[in-house]
Amino acid sequence: MGTAVAATNSVTVLIPTLLRPYIDGRSEVSMSVPDDGDVSALLDGLGEGRPLLDQRIREETGALRRYVNIYVDGEDVRRLDGLGTAVPGGATIMIIQSVAGG
Repeated sequence: MGTAVAATNSVTVLIPTLLRPYIDGRSEVSMSVPDDGDVSALLDGLGEGRPLLDQRIREETGALRRYVNIYVDGEDVRRLDGLGTAVPGGATIMIIQSVAGG
């Protein structure tokens, strides 16, 4: 019958102001994710060819930096399955980078 190909869906990733310089100044990016894609795979795709962007979002271990929050359709992934949280087609992913000052 041929080789099965994983279906993909489009999602929208909203980019916070502080990270826009690493992604050509864009405020949002449309990306394709596989049906079984998760936040980790989404970040892999987003960071591909953009190592400085990836460094601002994730630790060297791959974990989210503590001042970065990611929401899938308004739900904080830290309260779901973390980087393993599923990313359904049509989802809006928000990356929020906390700003601290004193």
